[in-house]
This record gives sequence, C-alpha cells and structure tokens, in this order.
Amino acid sequence: MKTLLAVILLSATTFATAHHSFAEDTLRIATEGAYPPFNQLEPDGSLSGFDVDIAKALCADMKVTCEFVKQDWDGLVPGLLAKKFDVIAASMTITEDRKKRVDFTEKYYQTPSQFSSKKGSDLDVTPDGLKGKTIGVQRGTIQSCYLEKHYANSELKVYPSQLEAFNDLVAGRVDIVFSDRVGAQEQLLKGPDGTSYELVGPPQKDADCLGEGVGLALRKNSDELRDKLNTAIKHIRADGTYKEINAKYFPFDLYGD
Repeated sequence: MKTLLAVILLSATTFATAHHSFAEDTLRIATEGAYPPFNQLEPDGSLSGFDVDIAKALCADMKVTCEFVKQDWDGLVPGLLAKKFDVIAASMTITEDRKKRVDFTEKYYQTPSQFSSKKGSDLDVTPDGLKGKTIGVQRGTIQSCYLEKHYANSELKVYPSQLEAFNDLVAGRVDIVFSDRVGAQEQLLKGPDGTSYELVGPPQKDADCLGEGVGLALRKNSDELRDKLNTAIKHIRADGTYKEINAKYFPFDLYGD
C-alpha cells in the first residue's frame, strides 16, 4: 500500500513539475534596464521600453502575467540557467555561440551594427584604419565579438552598458564606439551632445558574430514555451499590436527583412 501511495505521489509530483514547465499564470521575464529605448529603468523603479512592451504584448496574447526582473547584462544568461527567471527580453541577438547555451524564439526585430564617432574625426573604420585606436564597446555583446575577431590591432575598451561607452566617447576617453545602430541613434545622437557626433562607415556584416536578429532567450528544452512565444510573435505581427508598439518608439519598421 505504501509503495502504491508513493507511486501515486511521485506521479502527481511529476505531473506538477511538467505542468510548471510552462502552464503557469506568471512568466518571469528579465531585461537589462540600461539600454533605452529598448529597455530602461523608470524613476519609480519600473521597467519600460520596446523590449518590455513587446514582452507585455506576448504575455497578453498567451493570457499569462508578466513579472519583470532587472538583471545586469553579464548576469542575464547565468540567471536564466539558474532559473531566476524564465525568459530574457533584452535585445539579445541570436548567434550560434549563444545557441550553445540557450534556446531562442524567432526574431522580434533586427537592426545593423555600426561605428559612431565625433564629427570631423575622419576615421577609416577598416581594421587597418583603426589600428592603434581605442574602440569602446559593451562587454559580452555581438559587437564585442566582432571587434575581437576583426580588430586585434586596436585597443578595445569594454563597458558594462552601452551608455557608458557613449559617455566615454563624449568625454574623449575612446576614439570611436561600435554598437547597434539604433542604440547609437537613440542614446548618442539624440543626447545633449548628439549634434557633435555621427555614424561612421557602412553597417558591418558577419553572420557568426552579428547574428540573425534579436530573439527571446529561454533555457534549453523549453520547447512548449518557445512554441507559444513564437505563435504569440506571429499574432502580434498580424493583428497590428507590433506595429503600434513599433510606432511608439521608432519612425521606421524595426522588424527588418
């Protein structure tokens, strides 16, 4: 009898654990809170931005409640793997290297990476042209991967957040910054010193480092949750919700081709 009871209890526990894999009322979503206008921290401590609004729309479509967690960039993947949260919505680009550790949904936007510098600097952004120059970049990003791969003869200065890199560019502590183009437009060119700076050179290309667009990151084997999020992305694209959120932040289609 005790054996039978143990089997029943184990089966119930197994079912509950499997049910917990996704069929919860609350989805814990982490974002950086330091990458406006995609994600930022408001004075009242709440998180806002394009990533946050997209996540809220996906939760609404899936009929679950979003619970947001602020997490520094470097701790996002470790926190996900430690089950501190279920999903990362922090403008994280889908790359082959990251797919070794986490799974991704389909993309929910895609933007190019580009250099930015002070107007009149006349910098040649080729590897030879930036030899010996100091390039600012956010640590652990696709842009950092690209610079490490192609700009070995430059001095790379890495920062915990993209905004800190731009602040050092304005302060004259780096010669040039490599970042997401929209991030540069929003954080640097629209800033108080923005009229003195500009995007330099063409958008850079490298599928290995610069990836396949931005997706939501999940733990490996979260197939049910990934499929539901992918379906929700399709829904908000089709019903106009995505377009409405996009227009709130950008005068162009962020989704890309």
